Amino acid sequence: MSVSAETVVPQSAAGPRANPRSTPSDPAIYGRTFWITYVGNMAFTIAMALMYRYADFVLYLGGTEWNVGLIVGVGMIGSLSMRLFQGFGIDHLGARRIWLWSNVAFVVVLLAHLFVTSAHGPAIFILRICYATSVAGWFGASITSISRSLPLPRTAEVIGTLGTSGFIGMAVGPLLGDVFCGHEPITRGNLNAMFLVAAALGAVALVCANLATRHEPPPRRRKRPPMIWLLTRYHPGSVMLLAVVMGVGLVIPTTFLPTYIEQYGLQHTGLFFMAYSGTAFLARLGTRNFPSTVGIRPMIYIGLATLAVSFLLYLPVTSQWGLLLPGVFAGISHAVLFPSVTAQGSTSFPARYRGLGTTLMLASLDTGMLIGNPLVGRMVEFSHAAGWPPYSTTFVTLAVGVSLVGICYALFAKR
Repeated sequence: MSVSAETVVPQSAAGPRANPRSTPSDPAIYGRTFWITYVGNMAFTIAMALMYRYADFVLYLGGTEWNVGLIVGVGMIGSLSMRLFQGFGIDHLGARRIWLWSNVAFVVVLLAHLFVTSAHGPAIFILRICYATSVAGWFGASITSISRSLPLPRTAEVIGTLGTSGFIGMAVGPLLGDVFCGHEPITRGNLNAMFLVAAALGAVALVCANLATRHEPPPRRRKRPPMIWLLTRYHPGSVMLLAVVMGVGLVIPTTFLPTYIEQYGLQHTGLFFMAYSGTAFLARLGTRNFPSTVGIRPMIYIGLATLAVSFLLYLPVTSQWGLLLPGVFAGISHAVLFPSVTAQGSTSFPARYRGLGTTLMLASLDTGMLIGNPLVGRMVEFSHAAGWPPYSTTFVTLAVGVSLVGICYALFAKR
């Protein structure tokens, strides 16, 4: 889920004056536009989840784990570049334009992969950058739409509710990925079919995005203060570091899981993502009201703890069924961390600058993936060269790192 597999209903669904005390069934939030967006988000996330098999594509073209991490990591440059434009673009051009343009680019980039023949040439890097750019624009535009009209508790709630569609997509996508790549040998025809199906799902998401935003009013023109001044005044502080950690945590299931289980003769990741998505779906529904009843900070602590545990639970995996436990804890972590961290950071900005706030948080998440992909790839290869268990060493290191970040955040937040 470059990014995570999350998005939210456009502002037109929530209304410009959404009542913060409205009930979860309030039609101003959970109306027709919400469900159109729900379907579009599901289709888009299935397409993204198919790309969890991107490592198989790179390895087929003659690459290694280091090449996988490098290509995906460099691709995040596109996402970060998009963030620089995105805050301005959404606030001045409107979420609809950025959303639709990004969706079109997503489909085109997937189709362009049909013509890539090398894991070492510039083409695959350029396309990965364009892919990450399109995903960044897609999710940034949708999240900004709703966060402008709701207070912190309702923002986290709605992000969480609509995010359940992403978890459904994350369950279905890897199962489709297993159909195309869950066997040996993987042929170019299998890989091409994967990209074609993902592009078709992107086209469905495009139709839904168009329907969901067709009544969106144009953005108001207003004088914009310098970006540095806005960031200095409203920046969310240490919660940005949590978004970076969350990005690093997403690297394992979205990039390196297929190469990890291959050492045990396993080829299917579907069971892991069924556990991941199913648990995340239930956890998201179960914690939907936590922001207003328990608070955001306890949710962050729970998310970090379950993320660290999920890394350690990869260690005893030797069979398909062994993937269930890390999938369960990784799913809980995603379900709790994403809405709490994103809402906490984006709502530190006033509504008129919420596009910049959301952009900043998603940029922090992208930074985590930019750092995490090549870092994990290098850790695996370095551990192997040193005679250490490559993935076990990596998992323990990541678990310790997340734990230390959680402790530091707790101490800082308390003070």
